[in-house]
Amino acid sequence: MATTDPRIDAYIAKSADFARPILAHLREIVHAACPEVEETLKWSAPHFLYKGMLCGMAAFKQHCVFGFWKGKLIVADDGRDLDAAMGQFGRLAKIADLPQRKTLIAYVKKAVALNEASVKSPARVRTAAPRPPAAVPDDLAAALKKNAKARATFEAFSPSGRREYIEWITDAKREATRTQRLATTLEWLAQGKQRNWKYMNC
Repeated sequence: MATTDPRIDAYIAKSADFARPILAHLREIVHAACPEVEETLKWSAPHFLYKGMLCGMAAFKQHCVFGFWKGKLIVADDGRDLDAAMGQFGRLAKIADLPQRKTLIAYVKKAVALNEASVKSPARVRTAAPRPPAAVPDDLAAALKKNAKARATFEAFSPSGRREYIEWITDAKREATRTQRLATTLEWLAQGKQRNWKYMNC
């Protein structure tokens, strides 16, 4: 027997006028394809469960999104990023932006079969290139040359650890603020402290 969640009713009811028919349509399709599906709210948006995560949907000011948890194994790859934040179907402004009903039902049934077979989601590969190391400003470089303890700590940090101090100094709006931050940086580095050491044990 299908399990519904009144929170999903409330979510749809408070969504924008254009979004309500889209969300109701998707909800009906999921239940038609998988009568045993369960509803829940995750990340403040409607999701559907059947032996694990199945799919989810969400409404925004001008579009909706819908996606399967194991999208790459369900939806044909047509060059889109099937793990993108927009789900597998992009921005949805009307029901016609979705595939036909029978196609969506087939997708849901495929997702059900994958969960029944305990097939795991394929690992997501990071495609973004790592950020290059931050350039050390001249005033910090000169100060580190004169302070061996601070220099040793700074050089032992990871690129992200060094970046935190560099950006803290270079983001200063006034020269006096920058000078004060540079002095504090040397003091903390000499003590072996990271930039956000005050919050590390909170």
